[in-house]
Amino acid sequence: MTDNRMKLVLVTPEIPGNTGTIGRTCVALDLELILIRPYGFSIDDKAVRRAGLDYWKHVRLSEYDSWQAFMDDRAPPREKLFFFEEHGAGSVYEPDYPDDAYLIFGRETKGLQPEILQGMEDRIFHLPMRSPHIRSLNLANAATAVVYQALRGQFTR
Repeated sequence: MTDNRMKLVLVTPEIPGNTGTIGRTCVALDLELILIRPYGFSIDDKAVRRAGLDYWKHVRLSEYDSWQAFMDDRAPPREKLFFFEEHGAGSVYEPDYPDDAYLIFGRETKGLQPEILQGMEDRIFHLPMRSPHIRSLNLANAATAVVYQALRGQFTR
């Protein structure tokens, strides 16, 4: 699939409400949502549909059985991959995101697997937080904040 639009990738998501909410954001911004198994829920789960409301049917959804299957099928260039982790070396505000970037998030409890991040240290970014009382943000909130930042140049053109 050749698509010059940004894509949001969830690797092994665990909470159906987050996935549904992220799907709704993808519909609002006309982004493809890519889900990589295994999931911590059934994609038909009522909670996914409830969080996505009646928008879920409009999600441009692609699913893959594994990270490797995704990489083999899409073969995204390294410079189009942006990984988001709590301890990423760079801030989400640093990169210039290409229009067809892949914004990649891991599971809610453990983030992205080390084997996915290996060799990608310069492609890992964090969302800054000022309070020492918060370890991380909810995945749906973080993904929404990141995607709006990544799209900032597209809204000003």
